[in-house]
Amino acid sequence: MHYLPPWVLNKYNPIAVLAALALDYLYPRHEGLALALHPVHTAFLMARRLAPPYSGAARGVASWLAVMATHLAPAALLLYASWRLLGPPGWVVAAALVYKASIAVRLLALHASRASRALREGRLGDARREAQNLVRRPTATLGPGHVASAVIESLAESLVDSVASPLFYAAILGPLGALAQRIANTLDGALGFKTPQYIRAGKASAYADTILNYIPARLAALTIALTAPLAGGSTAEALKTIAANHAATESRNAGYPLSAIAGALGVCLEKKGHYTINPGKPCPNPDHINKAIHLLYTNTLIWITPTLHP
Repeated sequence: MHYLPPWVLNKYNPIAVLAALALDYLYPRHEGLALALHPVHTAFLMARRLAPPYSGAARGVASWLAVMATHLAPAALLLYASWRLLGPPGWVVAAALVYKASIAVRLLALHASRASRALREGRLGDARREAQNLVRRPTATLGPGHVASAVIESLAESLVDSVASPLFYAAILGPLGALAQRIANTLDGALGFKTPQYIRAGKASAYADTILNYIPARLAALTIALTAPLAGGSTAEALKTIAANHAATESRNAGYPLSAIAGALGVCLEKKGHYTINPGKPCPNPDHINKAIHLLYTNTLIWITPTLHP
């Protein structure tokens, strides 16, 4: 770690990561002032205001730079001041707060678990509402199989966006690396649409997110495949599904974790009008959602490991 200043990354980084994950477990949902100040929330709102619909590409680039700078600078100042004024204990607290804003696991699992329970009890409306908390697509008319598919797809993609990728950058760049990835991913979620309103303004955000998640998405697909037996699946089948279906999505990255989890669970995942992954397999059910949650937690443990080196 000698190549980075100690206030950026140091031997106490593992403690900060573990503390952040403990905070995520104890306090998964942000409300009130905590939500208003959360970097993901503020980055989304700022991006939408700086690059309103039909903005040009140049404004999209400027917006991306402005949002990244205004969110990374305060975090950097917090880490620097904590290290210089309070030493390692203060830095660990500051770093844990930055990591907490960058990594999300338990809230994803809670929404997925509630959707699974609702489907099992025949409360399709409730299951649709829980799924809507996880995906962009409208869920009001989805049947049980497509609700379960949407939930599992979100868990697989979020394993990359909210777990694997921030932890990947945490291992090499510390808290600022994790936060930079998370803000970049939020900018893609705010502007990265191929619609007339955002096709130009969102190009920079979408491109940056694709680059940052390129390696983590492929590595996460591999870890999902390796842990498939823990969900009753087969590593070989998951790898086979990745090879056959990773290009099914328009996104260059999303197809990897989606096909990996579809193969691991032995199900077909479908977003109507966009893609079908692992065709010929049955639609998922509540049991498959529960297995996907298990894979989310298991893979989180795997992705923590690189951050734990002293």
